[in-house]
Amino acid sequence: MTIEQLLKQSEASPTSAHVRSVFGESVRVGDRTVIPVARVRGAFGIGFGEGKQEEREETESGQGGGGGGWFSARPVAVVEMTADRGRVLPVVDLTRIVLMSILIGGWSIFWCSRVMGRRQ
Repeated sequence: MTIEQLLKQSEASPTSAHVRSVFGESVRVGDRTVIPVARVRGAFGIGFGEGKQEEREETESGQGGGGGGWFSARPVAVVEMTADRGRVLPVVDLTRIVLMSILIGGWSIFWCSRVMGRRQ
């Protein structure tokens, strides 16, 4: 695979990132319109190299390349619109809250035990 082929494949990635990735399809429920909102993140990397092996009598050359990426979407809110008003209702992620509580609790216990151990 040449560098030109790798670059051509990477051109498709930005076209898949559009506003529908963040704001979902609106849904009408009675007189209300609900629009889901997500946080979308992504990264992409590409590399290419070529070289010659000069230790042998017959000089061999080689080339290689590759690329990779990831995209992540997480719901963060819902926009609710009526004829009178619009409001944003955040999505609460209980798993994150519990994990952060465990982390902070463990961190507090660690430091308290360190301080108490030095006093003795």
